[in-house]
Amino acid sequence: MPDLLGIDLGTSSVKAVLVSEDGHISGIGSAEYPILQPQSGFAEQQPKDWWQAVVFSVRQALAAANGNIQVAAIGLDGQMHGTVLLDKDGHPLCPAVIWPDQRTERQVREITELVGAERLIEITGSPIATGFQAATVRWFQQERPEIWTQARFVLLPKDYLRWRLTGEHASDPSDACSTLLLEALTRDWSPELLELLQIDPQVLPPVQPSNVVAGSLQPAAAAELDLPPGIPVITGAGDTASSVLGAGVTQPDTLLLNISTGGQLVQPVYNLQLDRAGRIHTFCSAIEPGPGRAGWYKLGGILAAGLALRWLRDNLFALQGQDAYQHITTWAEQVPPGADGLLFLPHLVGERTPYMNPNARGMFLGLTLAHGQPHLVRAVLEGVGLAFYQAYSALTESGTPPERIVLAGGGARSSLWRQIMADIFDLPVQRLQVVEQSAIGAALLAGAGIGRFDAADQALEWAEYDLPVEPLQENHARYLELSTQFQDAYITHQDVFKSDAPPSNVS
Repeated sequence: MPDLLGIDLGTSSVKAVLVSEDGHISGIGSAEYPILQPQSGFAEQQPKDWWQAVVFSVRQALAAANGNIQVAAIGLDGQMHGTVLLDKDGHPLCPAVIWPDQRTERQVREITELVGAERLIEITGSPIATGFQAATVRWFQQERPEIWTQARFVLLPKDYLRWRLTGEHASDPSDACSTLLLEALTRDWSPELLELLQIDPQVLPPVQPSNVVAGSLQPAAAAELDLPPGIPVITGAGDTASSVLGAGVTQPDTLLLNISTGGQLVQPVYNLQLDRAGRIHTFCSAIEPGPGRAGWYKLGGILAAGLALRWLRDNLFALQGQDAYQHITTWAEQVPPGADGLLFLPHLVGERTPYMNPNARGMFLGLTLAHGQPHLVRAVLEGVGLAFYQAYSALTESGTPPERIVLAGGGARSSLWRQIMADIFDLPVQRLQVVEQSAIGAALLAGAGIGRFDAADQALEWAEYDLPVEPLQENHARYLELSTQFQDAYITHQDVFKSDAPPSNVS
């Protein structure tokens, strides 16, 4: 049976997954690369590092499959919002600017004022934030015109990979929507925004559905990957849309909650639903809209989820080893809900939903001599959960609330964190059994692109979950009290967060 190859270009690594058409994973490969910070607030990566990681991870996946595979199609997904500028020959003019970059705070304000906050959301479905391509392009126009005037192609990260694979330029609605240059309803570039921001439409790739063939694997790239040339390469999707698909979350009754470095809450929706207050994003999904098909999703994001726990492990406890996380979360099991009065705000690198405040900062509140390491861990786990819940309140203010949560990402491995999430949200929580759901989503799109199946239908067949963790009502009542305290703590201290405070390092 032929295999489908899904390639996921993440923020810190590439993952390549070989999946048979019945959902069996036959090979996995991965390779890491650094985030470059040439100065405070900058976050960049070298596109050549992405390509080298793709070559390594694909070859590793092929080796893991023992060579007994035939790749029928290749699907792609990648980190959203980023900007790759290419010259007339297709060579990068500079490092890629990626989503955690914070240099564009002034450009974000300028674009919002130029377009109008409500009009921008009406067109794109989302407020703009630092790191989004529209703001980054504006920064290059104003701060690096010598580079911008040479740019002939402006691509998102995964679209650069497809260029390397096929020699073709293209994008899809789910990824292009994250640039804040796309009309979320028409699923194509916005003439109004391009004119206002003085962007020639010719530098942007054509937008086409996620599940169509964008080109074929060219001989030079095929030789590097150790694959035969001519394999169809599918357009693909942004990593969030691909992750939703790979997790089997294709209907509004399910909320995907992803605990990775940052955190995301994602709910599919049938119609374009806008939050005119600008607290959440509504992006195009990898599924084309139609009757019973969720063509968009609502997204709330927090910037420090697993990152907060890693900060605690590294900076306060100085613990190392593969079992360090399991060790410290075991401590937290000794502490009751509420951490004996210790509250943690996880805004270590600013915050997105619902505050959209890059200057927000973290804090422990209520610290006493009676608190020890177990309390700190419990407070961090709960603080991340409460931050998710604040975002959830904005996400579900309009529309149908979900009936269950699918938990994904590295944080989903913690049984304590799963119970905390169930208790905070008062919803059953099921852990997704695989952690490569973005790459699997890309493989689903690959299969759909060559007509093997419908990606949304097949996603439900492939996804596997643990048994649900049910909420404990007495704990939920306690967390409702803490949620109010959490919100009040931010409101009380927001004036203390200095606008000139240096942004934290991204790692």
